[in-house]
Amino acid sequence: MSEQPQETRVGVDIGGTFTDVVAVKNGEITVTKTPSTPENPEQGVLNGLDASEDAAGYAPADVDFFSHGTTVATNAVLEGTWVDTALVTTEGFRDALEIGRQDRPDIYDFDAEKAEPVVPRDRRFTVPERLDERGNVLRELDEDAVREVAAAIDDIDEQSSSGSRTQSDDTGVLAVAVCLLFAFENPAHERRVTEILREELPDVSVSQSSAVLPEIREYERSVTTTLNAALKPVMASYVGNLEREVRERGVDAAVKLMQSNGGLIDADAARSRPVNTLLSGPAGGVQGATHVAARAGYEDLITMDMGGTSCDVSLVQDGEPVVSTDVAIGDYTVGVPMIDVHTVGSGGGSVAWVDTGGALRVGPRSAGADPGPICYGRGGERPTTTDAHLLLGRIDPEGFLPEDRDVGVDDVRAGFEELGNEVGMSPEETAQGVLDVANANMARALRVVSVERGHDPREFALVAFGGAGPLHAPTLAAELDVPTVLVPRTAGALSALGLLISDVGYDYSQSMVRPWGAVDAATVAGAFAELRAEGDDELAGEGIAPERREFERVADLRYAGQSFDVSVPVPDGEIDADALDRIEARFHERHESRYGHADPEEPVELVTLRLHARGVVDSPSTAAVSPEGTVADAIAEHREVRFDDQAYDAPIYDRDLLPAGGDIDGPAVVEGPESTVVLRPGQSAEVDPDGTLVVDTGVER
Repeated sequence: MSEQPQETRVGVDIGGTFTDVVAVKNGEITVTKTPSTPENPEQGVLNGLDASEDAAGYAPADVDFFSHGTTVATNAVLEGTWVDTALVTTEGFRDALEIGRQDRPDIYDFDAEKAEPVVPRDRRFTVPERLDERGNVLRELDEDAVREVAAAIDDIDEQSSSGSRTQSDDTGVLAVAVCLLFAFENPAHERRVTEILREELPDVSVSQSSAVLPEIREYERSVTTTLNAALKPVMASYVGNLEREVRERGVDAAVKLMQSNGGLIDADAARSRPVNTLLSGPAGGVQGATHVAARAGYEDLITMDMGGTSCDVSLVQDGEPVVSTDVAIGDYTVGVPMIDVHTVGSGGGSVAWVDTGGALRVGPRSAGADPGPICYGRGGERPTTTDAHLLLGRIDPEGFLPEDRDVGVDDVRAGFEELGNEVGMSPEETAQGVLDVANANMARALRVVSVERGHDPREFALVAFGGAGPLHAPTLAAELDVPTVLVPRTAGALSALGLLISDVGYDYSQSMVRPWGAVDAATVAGAFAELRAEGDDELAGEGIAPERREFERVADLRYAGQSFDVSVPVPDGEIDADALDRIEARFHERHESRYGHADPEEPVELVTLRLHARGVVDSPSTAAVSPEGTVADAIAEHREVRFDDQAYDAPIYDRDLLPAGGDIDGPAVVEGPESTVVLRPGQSAEVDPDGTLVVDTGVER
């Protein structure tokens, strides 16, 4: 990404507890946090903008870049608050959406039940038509039957499906998904069904699988398309309201939203493809971590975003976040490309409790923002992870406990004393136990994205962010033998910063399942040319100049008989017979690397062609941290801080006063405006020119 000063750039990320706003004005970064407003998320954005404008000293008209990470689509899926939706599919395939995958939610639970389908059975309709596996027409589409289906959909009343988990204040179906067999090879029938439905049901939004996810695997294609349809009215309402409010306050910059793949899209694209925004918030954090780490000289990363309710971890290799097309959001596996994020219910607000067996547990229930931890002073009664840090001296009681509420350290200690009585430990021992359990939960998540996928954590740096991430990361890194932890200057709002440095990005795909030996170079080249034309049109619509457009090609291959495939980069340049040979050779290499074996003599199949279109966006220049001053000048106080069973008189540093190049030895606490870093005994840290704290965990390299 090239760097060029911008007047004022603003990124807004909505979290479960806070809405973060990062403004970069002439290189100066200003971070503001305001409480999120779950019932009316756009209001939280506007409140954040009010606070940001006052703090950074800019007017709405000064904003020339505005990007946003949202959890609207995610929350709708997790809570089932999408609109009433119908599905139209090929005759005989009405129940593919409900049959789903053959795997069980819990293989040892005989009473386990699968998640309810996005669309209940009485709203799933079929039409006579049929294509073969190459897209050839075996039976023409019965258009009269489509019109009959449209009439049936129009007659549906919301009370007709009492078993649906959907929630809507409107009556009737508001969205329809069209998912016909083999439409990824030939979308003609789907397009005609869509045309008829729009003629007959002008007030209903329609999503077709050949536009949302033109790929094999009926369940994944069906669930992704139906979710997209169900979320379109939800996202259209939210984005429309947000655009209107932002415009009314004087911001003229185009509203861009973060996608799950780490690329930005405009508001219209977000309205039409909301399923692409399901990991909008976490993706912004991974992009921000990748950017900050690259400036510090690190390209292989494990990212760790710990907020108030959860911890999101992900892997970055060679400076690129790992992207997957097999990510589960709640109960549903969605097939669109997403940054591969693994989430556990462990955050600063995670509540500690004792299970029926007498074991100490932490989370997944969270105290959230209201009432929040005990130390918030808002009525919280159960100890949380944040309370544990405060009791052990890692968080400043004077600066953290509310001045206007009758809550103090004694109240926090009383909470841990009550909990400790259940497990036979002192308050301090119980607080340490809470942190140990929380760390164990997060360590398992970190192993999922690293060790369990064949990666050695010792070869990676851990990037810690979110309000609570830097409190835990140095301890977790030491346990996992990770030698380096990076804590960005804006760690508590890194997801919002990531929104300001991300490129515009669109993904396109085309499944073409056939033996590799039967694949013609001209056919592959033609398919990629069509995908590139789509990308060119989309980027041109966003005002991206031709010289700033980049395209990456990938082919998904597998051995004949396998169920899942391996993504292989397609070499630049002309696609000819030699290029196909190189693609096949790369497939064998990648299969060997991932699974430990390969057989060049086995027949190979082409599955899907993919293209990522990127519009390169200028990153804002940010002011470097001054090297003036000394580390000693940054010591605010000394405080008793406990590590395991030992108490230390540790220095407490004001992060804003630490000079570039300054070195710190643990045990120590570094307090910033929106996050706190805890260095264990034997660890050390250095401040790099960007203000990133580079922690040496003491692990031998």
